[in-house]
Amino acid sequence: MKTIIIIPARYQSSRYPGKPLVELRQADGSRKSLIRMSWEAACRVSGVAEVYVATDDARIQQAAEGFGARVIMTSPACENGTARCAEAMRVAGLEADLVINFQGDALLTPPWFVEALIAAMAEDEAAMVATPVLQCDALSYNHFVEDRRAGRVGGTTAVFDARQHALYFSKEVVPYIEPGKVPEADIPVFHHVGVYAYRPEALAAYTTWPVGRLERQEGLEQLRFLENGHAVRCVVVDGRGRVFWELNNPADVARIEAVLKEM
Repeated sequence: MKTIIIIPARYQSSRYPGKPLVELRQADGSRKSLIRMSWEAACRVSGVAEVYVATDDARIQQAAEGFGARVIMTSPACENGTARCAEAMRVAGLEADLVINFQGDALLTPPWFVEALIAAMAEDEAAMVATPVLQCDALSYNHFVEDRRAGRVGGTTAVFDARQHALYFSKEVVPYIEPGKVPEADIPVFHHVGVYAYRPEALAAYTTWPVGRLERQEGLEQLRFLENGHAVRCVVVDGRGRVFWELNNPADVARIEAVLKEM
């Protein structure tokens, strides 16, 4: 099964303009850009034929090519990463059995998260779209709660059924847990990891559907699949003690640099 990774990256982020080029301090004191660290994380995934950066910005193109990435230029009209991956496939004439959208703000994504996703799609030929979810520990749950209290949009949570098909994704913390009743272990909140695996036909179909009401309200691209009656399989992954968080807001820089310091 030929698998490729595409990292969609845009400069004009509404929450954090210029985010892909933000430099993060490493454990040795050096600095690397977010897009470089995300590309390096994607390159550590086994069983992948190629890794590409898809962008509409010459600054990101120059930076990515500077550290050796293969870059596909796409239109500024792409409304989200899924649409950008679809356009990259089309304009570059790429062929693959499986396309991984490795989001450019998910530098802490360990390779086994993506490898588990690829394995799940190989085992379930009926699955058209899949995404990893990670059960929250106390630290990550508190990050979610702190962000919402501060009025920040942080990570995304996922709820799914017994077949591991997504019921909903939200930037709110779902399911709701009454304050003071958060369990010490087995917290029933799952952090949605910003990676997607698509069959090429599902990716192509996505761009033919209009933006849905829930997608527009939440600002979450994957809801378009649910709103059009297409299942999204949630693959539960094991953190293996690794802290996972995306760089969503400027406040996340300190959080992520603290993790990098310990790696």
